[in-house]
Amino acid sequence: MPTIDLTGKAAVITGSGRGLGLAYARALAAHGACVVVNDVDEDVAQAAVKSIAEAGGTAVAEVVSVGTAEAADRLVARAVSEFGRLDVLVTNAGILRDKVLWKMTDEDFDTVLTTHLKGTFTCARAAAVRMREQGEGGTLVLVGSPAGQRGNFGQTNYAAAKAGIAAMARTWSMELARADITVNAIVPVAATAMTETIPAFAPYIEAMKNGEPLPDFLRKGEGFGTPADCAALVPFLASEAARGISGQAIGIGGDRLTLWSHPQEITSAYADGGWTADALADAWPTSVGTELQTVGIPAPRIPEA
Repeated sequence: MPTIDLTGKAAVITGSGRGLGLAYARALAAHGACVVVNDVDEDVAQAAVKSIAEAGGTAVAEVVSVGTAEAADRLVARAVSEFGRLDVLVTNAGILRDKVLWKMTDEDFDTVLTTHLKGTFTCARAAAVRMREQGEGGTLVLVGSPAGQRGNFGQTNYAAAKAGIAAMARTWSMELARADITVNAIVPVAATAMTETIPAFAPYIEAMKNGEPLPDFLRKGEGFGTPADCAALVPFLASEAARGISGQAIGIGGDRLTLWSHPQEITSAYADGGWTADALADAWPTSVGTELQTVGIPAPRIPEA
C-alpha cells in the first residue's frame, strides 16, 4: 500500500476548531499538509492550531464566518500568504436550526443555507479559481450528511443544504475534471455535538466519554464512531492514491466505509400517446408504485438486553 504523503500541500478546512472539522485538520497535518484552521471563535481556533502544532504539524488560524465571497477569499488568501499555495479545501462549517416545517422561520432556513450551502459554494469557487491558476490540480472535499441523502424529520433546512452539496459535488466533478481537480462529497457519521442529543445514541456517547468503547453494533452495524474514525478519508482523497475518484458520495463512520448511490430512475412504465390521470391511477399500483422508496434516516438497531 502506498504511504499517504501530503508534504508541500496546503489545505483550508472550514469549521475546523472542534469536532469533525478539527479531526480533518489533524489528519491532514499528520500526513504532512500545512493547514488553515477556520472557526468563528478565536480561542477555539487558536486552541486547535496549538494542538496541531504540539503533534508536530503546521497550522494557522483564520477566524471568519463562512457564507460570503469575502470570507472565502480571506481563507484562500491566508493559505497562499502563509504557505504559497492551496491544494485542498474541506467545506465542513455548519450550524443547526432544527424545527418542523410549520414552525421553521425564514431566518432559521436562511441561516443554515447560508452557512452550509452558500458557504460551500463560495469557498469552493474561490478555491477552484486559485487551483486552476496554479495549474497543478487539487482536491475539494464537501461535507454532506445522511440527512441530505435521505431526509430527516425536523431538518428541512439542513437536509436541503446537504442534498445541494452532494449535487454540487457531482456537478463540479465534471466542470473541474480538465483542471485535474477532484470533487467528492463525504457523508460522515460520528459522535459530535450534533448527534449526541439523539436519544438512542446518548447513553453510549456518555459511556464513551467515560472511557468505554462503543459497541460493535454501533461501530459496524450503524457505522457510528468518533470524529477521528471519519478523518482518514480526507487525507486519502487529497492524495495521489485518489486522483481517479471524483463525483462520489462516500460515507464513513466507526468501522464502516460506504459508497452512496446517486439518485437514478429505478423502474418505468409506458402509455402509448402519453399518460392521462385515469391511466396513471390504473397503472400505478402494478407498475412504478411497486417500487416506492423509504425516507428518513433509519433508527439505530439497538440490541435487546
